[in-house]
Amino acid sequence: MKLYAKTISATLPDWATVVTKSADLIEIEINDEHPNFQSLLEELETEIEPGTLGVKAEDLCSRLGIEMSNPHLHQLVEQAQTLIAEIVTHQDYRKLLDLGYSPDLNIADAQTALTYLQWELERNQQPSA
Repeated sequence: MKLYAKTISATLPDWATVVTKSADLIEIEINDEHPNFQSLLEELETEIEPGTLGVKAEDLCSRLGIEMSNPHLHQLVEQAQTLIAEIVTHQDYRKLLDLGYSPDLNIADAQTALTYLQWELERNQQPSA
């Protein structure tokens, strides 16, 4: 299971690992099979609504010292564009291309799709005249 956060505590439990960390987004991988994590879930379990038991994300994040991230779509698109740019220049990707790797959807297609999405977001954020 993955969580995306703005901030995290200095120490995480042994069943939680930081996967990636950027200025505005931290990706955390949770080993949800770990017995200590299961114990925490049991401890935090509550009746979310009548007849429905579960754990509120807010309670879990509070216990872990995590402030959840809910980035705007345009931020996610920008991050995706950055990742694609890194993939294009990565030596392992270049080696795959040299070996004849030819996917149905190539990197340029993905970049174009994200650019169109960015334009649509910008167009819809402008105030109507």
